[in-house]
Amino acid sequence: MMKTMAEVKSQAHDPRQRSVARSAGCTGRVLIIEDEQDVAELMSYHLMKEGYEVRVVPSGVDGLRQSKEWRPAMILLDIMVPELNGWEISRRLKEDPETRRIPVVMVTGRVEEGDRLLGLELGADAYVTRPFSRRELVARIRAVLRRGESVAAKKIHLKAGQLEIDRDRFEVTMGRQRVDLTCTEFELLATLVGRPGRVFARSELLDLVWGQDGFVESRTVDVHVARLRAKFIAAGLPAPEIETVRGVGYRFREPN
Repeated sequence: MMKTMAEVKSQAHDPRQRSVARSAGCTGRVLIIEDEQDVAELMSYHLMKEGYEVRVVPSGVDGLRQSKEWRPAMILLDIMVPELNGWEISRRLKEDPETRRIPVVMVTGRVEEGDRLLGLELGADAYVTRPFSRRELVARIRAVLRRGESVAAKKIHLKAGQLEIDRDRFEVTMGRQRVDLTCTEFELLATLVGRPGRVFARSELLDLVWGQDGFVESRTVDVHVARLRAKFIAAGLPAPEIETVRGVGYRFREPN
């Protein structure tokens, strides 16, 4: 049976409900940046039921501050929030060395493809449109967190010409100059560089980098490859030799 919003609010604020979340063991801190109270409370309720520790802030400025002070494992971000919009928040989070590794999932009512692509280009790791189901929201969060854990677990040093990838330190350098990447960009580059010459289909990259998240579209791979190239160029460096294989996907060509 579907719960009414009044029932959701009541349970979200019920001390007994909060104790259930604690006894289940907190699976991670989730910061929600959302100014619509009903939406924020609904997401909080769903996440507390899954054992997450949740904090809600209603504005962009508060969200940036809490991202540094509270150190969440994940940020759920609406686009239309006061003071700073979600796109600007995502950009600042990914440019700040203290917060760039925190995964960001945009949760918004804006469904246009241009909005989705802009969010991904500015650093969001995933994009969820409202209305969403509890299953979709939780699956997205688990998939993104799982991706970060997978990156952290692979302590491998990769080298191709002047390009070096150090999984242990989470560092990418080209000719000893560091290039700052998000977790998803880092894992995408490492996956391609780890098998030079091998052609990866978009669907295969989705499985290897994004995990078993059935909500991610193949277009997401193209956005992240373009963002990878742009970051090297913006740093005054040659872009990695990632080639587009028409109708298939991508491959990394090792420098001669």
